[in-house]
Amino acid sequence: MISGPNAFTVADFCDAYGIRRNSAYLEMKAGRLEYRKAGRKTLIRKVDADAWLDSLPKGNPEPAPAGEA
Repeated sequence: MISGPNAFTVADFCDAYGIRRNSAYLEMKAGRLEYRKAGRKTLIRKVDADAWLDSLPKGNPEPAPAGEA
């Protein structure tokens, strides 16, 4: 039983992770997002996509101003 894809095309990766195609290629070019080539097709393994997501900086929520909690 397969719960999801093992690899994404660039378009599918962008849809799944909510980024633009240009941003995905910039991340790949910078070496932050690993990818594989199958002929001319670019594939991003799910484990590499998740590793990329985990490597992003965490948000740092600002504390609510006094009296607005």
